[in-house]
Amino acid sequence: MTTTPRSLVAPTSNPALQRALHDKLQRRAATCGSFGELEPLALRLGLIQHTLKPRLREPQVLLFAGDHGLAVDGVVGDGRSTPELVQQVLHGQSPLAVFARAQALALTVVDAGVAQPLPAHPQLQVRKIAHGTRNARVQAAMSSAQAHAAIRAGMEAAEAMPGNVALVAGLGAGAEVSAALVLAGLSERPLRELLATGAGMSPHALAQRLLVAQAAQARHRGVSEPVAVLAAYGGFEIATMVGLMLAAAAKRHLLLIDGLAACAALRVAQRIAPAVSDYCVFCRSHRGSNLDCALAIFGAGALLELGMDSLDGTGATLAWPLVRAAAALLTEVADGEDPGPSQPGGLVEGV
Repeated sequence: MTTTPRSLVAPTSNPALQRALHDKLQRRAATCGSFGELEPLALRLGLIQHTLKPRLREPQVLLFAGDHGLAVDGVVGDGRSTPELVQQVLHGQSPLAVFARAQALALTVVDAGVAQPLPAHPQLQVRKIAHGTRNARVQAAMSSAQAHAAIRAGMEAAEAMPGNVALVAGLGAGAEVSAALVLAGLSERPLRELLATGAGMSPHALAQRLLVAQAAQARHRGVSEPVAVLAAYGGFEIATMVGLMLAAAAKRHLLLIDGLAACAALRVAQRIAPAVSDYCVFCRSHRGSNLDCALAIFGAGALLELGMDSLDGTGATLAWPLVRAAAALLTEVADGEDPGPSQPGGLVEGV
């Protein structure tokens, strides 16, 4: 397998640059007033790109799709199939697609493991590992070879991706349960809290999810290594996101993380290369309490809280203007101000 060694995902910590970024933002605030939460976001962007003038190029919305064997146990929420969801996005019939178009964001759906063949489409990228994962309650969702192949496919997708920003989300029948199992397996968070999604789910549906998920957890109780946990619970779209996150962070690209499946992928990536989370901004497309629990694993909150209940990725498209504005705080020079250098004295320009 082609890997991204943890040493290639460099931490963004840089005290000299952080002070210079803070001073620059303070000068802005002195003349224009405080910009609140945009200021720490701008600072993060500067640290990610290793510059006083971060520039965001050709942002890409990447929606990774895959089916999960656990779906046969009745854990699917609204019953819509993965192909239906994918076609809705590709044909511009979802808010995600509409908002991406309105923000001039390129949108690609990556078929990492949808059970059925999907019709060819200009915005569909096929990196299918298999036609859905196996049922994690009965056996490992994927083999170790399949998990590594999916991670490698994600790395290849990152290498081919234009620009330096990826808005990352996943979808698929059974994805939330698999993601909850991955997150529970790689954290101290209770499985029940990662499955609960708020008032929209009936007690009976939650009890069914918990019963199935606990059986899968018991089946793989001794598994703890991150890729082994990923292989145990799936899915292919989560594994492919792991590879993309590792390779994108190695290139100092910004990652907007939206939804439980993306959080599960990030947790695996973080266990492989801890600094990968330095490159992430968190977004949300639904108000479920399970996502609150997932974000708490990273000590993070979502950039924008709108109380939505939409397809993962939608919140990232709506948060994008705030990210772009935060970069502009540093890059767009106020009238009459000396443009100044891209780096404080003594630092070498980054990527």
